[in-house]
Amino acid sequence: MTTSLSRTAAPVLAVEDLAVSYGGVPAVSGIGFAVSPGRMTAIVGESGSGKTTSAMAAIGLLGPGARVEAGRITFRGEDITESTPAQWRALRGARIGLVPQDPNNSLNPLKTIGRSIEEGMEVHGIGDGASKSERALELLEQVGIDDPELRYRQYPHELSGGMKQRVLIAAAVALEPEVLIADEPTSALDVTVQKTILDLLDRMRAELGLGVVLITHDLAVAGDRADDVVIMERGRVVEAGPADAVLSSPSEEYSRRLLADAPSLAVVNSRHRPPTGSDVLVSVEHLSKRYGGFTAVGDVSFEVYRGSTHALVGESGSGKTTTGRTVSLFTEPTEGRVVIDGVDLAGLGAADRRRMRGTVQMVHQNPFSSLDPRMTVEDIVAEPLRSLSRVPRRRARERAREALSLVALDPVLAGRRPAQLSGGQRQRVAIARALIVEPEVVVLDEAVSALDVTVQAQILELLERLQRELGLTYIFISHDLAVVRQISDTVSVFSHGTQVEYGRTDEVFDHPRAATTRTLIDAIPGALFRARGLGEFIV
Repeated sequence: MTTSLSRTAAPVLAVEDLAVSYGGVPAVSGIGFAVSPGRMTAIVGESGSGKTTSAMAAIGLLGPGARVEAGRITFRGEDITESTPAQWRALRGARIGLVPQDPNNSLNPLKTIGRSIEEGMEVHGIGDGASKSERALELLEQVGIDDPELRYRQYPHELSGGMKQRVLIAAAVALEPEVLIADEPTSALDVTVQKTILDLLDRMRAELGLGVVLITHDLAVAGDRADDVVIMERGRVVEAGPADAVLSSPSEEYSRRLLADAPSLAVVNSRHRPPTGSDVLVSVEHLSKRYGGFTAVGDVSFEVYRGSTHALVGESGSGKTTTGRTVSLFTEPTEGRVVIDGVDLAGLGAADRRRMRGTVQMVHQNPFSSLDPRMTVEDIVAEPLRSLSRVPRRRARERAREALSLVALDPVLAGRRPAQLSGGQRQRVAIARALIVEPEVVVLDEAVSALDVTVQAQILELLERLQRELGLTYIFISHDLAVVRQISDTVSVFSHGTQVEYGRTDEVFDHPRAATTRTLIDAIPGALFRARGLGEFIV
């Protein structure tokens, strides 16, 4: 499907009938999109849909083995499809800027922040040392970095994720390009930081007249920010047009599914159960955790009822993961106590702690780093059973296959290694590994934050099914209140190591008392889109 989007101004960058292959295997076909000055075009789709490939082809940054087989790329009406490497280098940075996805991998750890911003000016031979430094400091201030002179001298590891993303934006606009391609610029950030970065992009395109191509998997973000939307699936455009029209009345089933799977655009989930009775399975009482003079968690108390889901929500560094690790027996509290099924975790001996690890299990945030890359899926899932219950290898592997079936993974995957699986498959493996010892409590640390919205929806549905069938109790750690409202029954809101709000999920959402809670709710993607009255949404 080739799409031509109408605009009030002539497109500054346009792609028509683009086809790209990798090693002769088609990756994208018939792709079309365009962006005009001061406007934003969002390219939306799941991982593997071809959205990044399409955008990288438009600036000559395809990887080894990739080839443009057909189509036309124009900049300011000039055909640049067959540009030489030297011509692409002259175009990139100076006229088309790029904000890459992962700031941790995109900033050189050996270069100061100032040097990273000045690099583009050096490549294009612009300015002397003093003028480049002055420009870098000016840009740091422009993107909202506090104390620019200090940050200029610092290295990437000394900055937060949101700050590093701002640095990448500063570097991308250093040469005053006419188009900015932002590849998932907020996918790894807290919702409040995400809103700040997207607000910054909006402000810069308004002030500088930038045309922005936003690559994202989240239709809520696209609905909030974009003028035009291009929805991609399996290397093809399935729908395109003005954002209001596409998102209010999508014509394709795939578009409707992306909308349905976005938690922040979903209708209120009616499954929440108010806690009843006195069957408290987990009790956290006046919990504090200090590291030297730093208080990570201070005086936190909450209860989790058997068979329910309690969410710990807050920004990075708020103390929610430290609390989850304490419940999971990975961390000893400095003060207070954690009681699980009547057992006080404080002062347990080695044997008793081992037994309690069979009662509470943790699913970590990043399934790729938490799964041993050298082990097969079967052995990864079987490992807790062999470690905690001393089950023989053969029987443990049989149980591992049963656990894989429980989380709806094909047993044929048992012999593969983590690198051979998708992100959603790896997360299912992590869940199977936690469930194989038949725990009563599962602590899920940002278990869906790194996943596409469709895969995220599948994992959330899986967790709900397993809870119903196995009677599991969840402690669900997240920075995303849209997901929290969808899955949790009760919630604790954290800020700077303290619990600022605690109660039933519906009550906390409908009547937030703490400023932190209101800020998190306001930062849920899709707020601007919802305000235009397009659909029935959760907030």
